[in-house]
Amino acid sequence: MPKMKTNRSSAKRFRVSASGKLLRSKAYKSHILTKKTTKRKRNLRKSTMVSAADEKRVKRLLPYS
Repeated sequence: MPKMKTNRSSAKRFRVSASGKLLRSKAYKSHILTKKTTKRKRNLRKSTMVSAADEKRVKRLLPYS
């Protein structure tokens, strides 16, 4: 059986935490930042967990993580 390939776009977007949960960065941080408050932009910097509904799908894209 050949080796499975990691989806490279997913590998750049998701990380695995020490406990094995998937981390993702938040959206809405790339442009149109002038109308967003400083507090909102600061909270967008933090990473968050992938939802339980999407976790199985993302793990399939990252077979070796």
